[in-house]
Amino acid sequence: MYIYNVTVNIDESIHDEWLLWIKEHIPQVLSTGKFEKATLTKVLVEEDMGGQTYSVQYHSYSRQALDAYYREDAEKLRTEGLKKFADKMLAFRTELQIIDEYAVSFK
Repeated sequence: MYIYNVTVNIDESIHDEWLLWIKEHIPQVLSTGKFEKATLTKVLVEEDMGGQTYSVQYHSYSRQALDAYYREDAEKLRTEGLKKFADKMLAFRTELQIIDEYAVSFK
């Protein structure tokens, strides 16, 4: 499984508006059918540049599904956020491949 991770630093002046928007945006990304689930997390490290930082982790079904997202959906969905929040946010994207998963088992 692959994780498409988007980390975003948000200027305080748009924080509340952005948080409302991202909670609408995530279901739009999921509706492409390329991802199984998404997790929105707040990064608990203070940035020198200020603002608040979040990470959205989209769990893709496969490498092929992730590549299809890039080809068919990414540009359109990214443009919406850039138009709305342009110079008040800084985003970077990474891909993660899950090698193995572990869980605690209580008996």
